[in-house]
Order: sequence, then C-alpha cells, then structure tokens
Amino acid sequence: MKKYILVFILPFILFYTSCKSQRNQNNEVTKEYKITSSYILIPVEEKSKEIKIAVQFPDKKTAEYYWIRIAEDKPDYWVKLDVGEYKNKTIKIGFENASQVSSGIEEIYQSDKFNIQYEETYRPDFHFSPEYGWMNDPNGLVYLDGEYHLFYQYNPYGNMWGNMHWGHAVSTDLTSWTYLPIVLKPDTLGDIFSGSAVVDVNNTAGFGKNAIIAIYTSNGKTQQQSIAYSTDKGRTFTKYNGNPVIPNPGIVDFRDPKVSWNAVANQWVMTLATKQTVTFYGSDNLKTWTKLSEFGDGIGSHAGVWECPDLFPLEYNGQTKWVLTVSLHGGPNGGTATQYFIGNFDGKSFKPDILPYPLWMDYGRDNYAGITWNNIPDKDGRRIFIGWMNNWDYGNNLPSKFFRSSNTIPCQLFLKNNGKHIILASYPVSEITLLRDKTFDKPDIHVSGESSINELIPNNNGSYELTFDIENINTNEFGFQLINNKNEFLKYNFDLLSGTLYLNRAQSGLTNFNDLFSLGMGAPLVLGEKYNVRLLIDKASAELFVNEGDVTMTSLFFPTEVMNKLIFYTKNGSINIHNIKVYDIK
Repeated sequence: MKKYILVFILPFILFYTSCKSQRNQNNEVTKEYKITSSYILIPVEEKSKEIKIAVQFPDKKTAEYYWIRIAEDKPDYWVKLDVGEYKNKTIKIGFENASQVSSGIEEIYQSDKFNIQYEETYRPDFHFSPEYGWMNDPNGLVYLDGEYHLFYQYNPYGNMWGNMHWGHAVSTDLTSWTYLPIVLKPDTLGDIFSGSAVVDVNNTAGFGKNAIIAIYTSNGKTQQQSIAYSTDKGRTFTKYNGNPVIPNPGIVDFRDPKVSWNAVANQWVMTLATKQTVTFYGSDNLKTWTKLSEFGDGIGSHAGVWECPDLFPLEYNGQTKWVLTVSLHGGPNGGTATQYFIGNFDGKSFKPDILPYPLWMDYGRDNYAGITWNNIPDKDGRRIFIGWMNNWDYGNNLPSKFFRSSNTIPCQLFLKNNGKHIILASYPVSEITLLRDKTFDKPDIHVSGESSINELIPNNNGSYELTFDIENINTNEFGFQLINNKNEFLKYNFDLLSGTLYLNRAQSGLTNFNDLFSLGMGAPLVLGEKYNVRLLIDKASAELFVNEGDVTMTSLFFPTEVMNKLIFYTKNGSINIHNIKVYDIK
C-alpha cells in the first residue's frame, strides 16, 4: 500500500535544447536557452564537484544561484529547472569552472517530461520522503481546514545538502501525503533555512484572515528572520517586502524560528536558536519583534550549537506544563539528537523544573530537528511531532540514490512519569493503525536461552509492525533480534544490571558508507515487571517504543535482504513473551 500521491511520474522523452554560449576569461560559460518545453533537465553525478550556476529569468532583476554537481562523466540522475512559464522566451544560465563539466553542460536539454524513478530499494512505504533530491528539517508544520501541511528543507538540484528551498506536502490523515510545488526559493537575502508557520486567525499581520504566515531564516551573509504569507491555503507564498523582520544582531548562529500564539501574553511568541541558548521574542503583528528573554546558560547539553527549538504546553496531573525542545550535534550516542526541558513559561521567560538534564527525546541516532504542528483544533487537542530521520554524521552518504532522507512517523507527545521522574514521551499517532493490512498472531513463547519465530510475514516486503509483551522476567539480561538469511541483524539488548537498553546495527547490512554508522546505541531503562514493545519497520528504518514512550529509539539500517525472522534470547534465566502480533503494511 504505497502511501504517496505522485505529481510527476512521467516517461523520459528527449527534446534537445537549442542554445548558444559565451565564454569569458575566467572559465565562466553563459548559455542562452530559448524555451520550448516545460523543463530544462540537468545531469547530476555524485562524484563531481559542485559548480555554481546563475539562472537569469527574463522577468527577474537578479539571477538565482545554485550549486549543482553537474556530471563530468556518466549521470547518476537528472534534475529539473521548471521553465514552462517562459516558453518562447530566453533564459540565460551561467556556469562557473565550466571546463571541468563541459561534457555535462552539453548534455543539458529541454523536455516536457520529467521521469522520477520513485521505486528503489530503500524508499520507505509509509514514511514521508521527497519525490527526488535531498530533504532535511521539517518546517512550517501547520493544520488548516482538514489538511496537515508539511514543509521541509529541500534541495531539488541534488541528493546532498544545499540550495535550501521549502518543499511542500499535505495530508488529511498523517499517513498519505500529496506532493505540492516548492513554495519558497532562495533570494537576495540567502537560502531559505528552517522555520515555522502559523494561521493568522485574527489577521494581526494584515495579510488576510486565516492567512498562513511562514516565518523562516534567511541564510545569506548573516542569518536573519523573514516572513512570507499565503492566502490560498499554503499553495503559494508571497515574501514580505519588509524582510528581514529580525535583522541579525551580531550572532553567527541565529536561526530556526518557531512561532505560536501565546494567550497569556496576548501576542505571538517566537522561540529562536541563538548559538547555545534559546531567545524568546514577542510581536503583535508578526512584523515587529521585541526580545523577551533568553534561556540555556548552564543547563542541559552544550556539546554543539542549538538548533530547531520548539515551545509548547502539555497537561500533566491537572496542571499546564511547558516543554522546550532543542536539537544539537552532540547527542547521547554521538551525532545529532534532540534534548528537552520541562518547566513553566509566563509569556516572557521559561523556568525549568529541577530534573536530571540533559534529557533526550529519542535515544536512537536518527531522529533530529523535529518540531510540532501548530493550529491543531481544540477538539483534537494533541501535540503532534515529526522529525528528520537521519544524522548529520552520515546524512549525505546514505545508500539511496534518487532521494535522500525521510521523516519519522508522526507521534503524539505527552508527559508521564517513568518511575523515576517526569519525562516527555512520544508514541505513534492513532492514525498509524490505518496502515495495517493483515494481522499475524504468534503463539506465546517461554524463552530460556533462545527461541525463534522463523517467519514473521509470508512474502515480507520489508514494511511491517511488530508488538509483544515481555513478562515473568527471571534474568538480568535478555533481548531480541531481527535477522535475515544473510545473518544481517538488528539486536536490542535489555541489560537490567546497568539499566540500559542497547541497540546494535553493526551487522545490519550496508554500513561501510560511513565509519560512524556502525556505532552502537544505548538508552536508560527503568526496571519494571514487564515491558511492552512496539517496533515499526519500513524498508530501512526501525522505530522502537517501549512502554508507550518510556523509551524511544529511532534507527536507520540498510539490509540487503528483508529481515523476516525474530529471535528472542536470555542469559542465565528466562522470560515469557505474550501477545505477539505482526501487522503487514502494504
């Protein structure tokens, strides 16, 4: 059951570009293309060096600049420049260092067709991934009139980071996504970095009642905050002519605004990453902002620059608590991760509760830069989160070709006590059960040493959900592993003596694309009489939830064959496994 609606799946038809070129003394070539088709198609080769290109459209005063790995030898894939609105007009494209990719430049052509090779080995079935190209942080999450909007950091000109745009998709059920055109492109202020979006219910900005306002970082010579507005339910955006709305105050890392309406302060509140702190700003109209306070010195992890903050309220034992999430490179298991703080926010400043910080949302290595949806209706009331399922340690090197990166599944966030202290728990939204097809019930197992289920699902395609309960625990160490016929495996080990849940993916398939990928992972585990396990597998990802969010571990893996066998094991004792269910996801 493919959970995407594709906009461009079309046959590949050549229609050669007619053009003329000019060369200057600095090895820069400018070509003129008289537009006869919808797209200019550019060949990309990953091993090539990026070169800077300048695209001069006839109706624009300034050129658009992009960095593209134009093929030096054999193209790995093609990317498109959408030029259909300029038919019978001339577009100029300048290429720096043109001699190193001269053959690739000559292969550029026009076509009315663009072939997206969507099917590939590690393309997920039920996680969102871009049609093609590179994706990272989710941006602008907002709900309006029955649609969940997902904007995201997007490079349409290659499958590595760069050329940051805002891609766009919508869903009515958080499981099936429809791709929509890019909404924000780089401009004279710089690339379009991460940010958020709000629905301006009361027309505070003057762009129209219920306009969607995007608030994002313009990343140019400095990082500044800008806004754009949409009056057609997010399909198109107009950038505010007064940008930036918050100029850079002299801070190198000054980015990722998350904005929401604060009823106590009766104004918009922005949570902004500022080096290794978070700074709060307030505004009546989304255009003029005043600094309110700063948080972060001397608390939590400062192993890396703070990024992608979010601030939101959650109910706990009849009280309203505030949660502040912050992403950084320096997580509990290396690479990138998201920490959180729990406390109170009075509309101006955040005061954390006394807890054993740093606390981490996910102890896997592949859940980063996540934020939550704005404008969820009160009758729903959920705080829904989605993250980037990747890690900056190896993100550009993943063994996929036409696309790179996907998102985590959407999860509901809530506060609970794990037996030691209050935590921020994360658990799949209820809509995820809509993905289930056939259910395979397995008999209960008494494990003393090792026991196996030799087939989880007949004709397993690599996308499934597994749930079970671990009870009657008479050992200090036990676990389970998914394994295939090539002895590639994912291994989860419960070590009660150390109070740690370990994940080993060192022999899970393809791992040699980056030396850091094989590193193990560990998560704090509170001792209990039983453990409920829920594991979602989607071709190349594993999302583990223990005791409904007490522990969450998100991990990529790249098996060369589907892991369709499950092994339970104990060391010097026994456990019982009950309520084993496997759900096929089509």
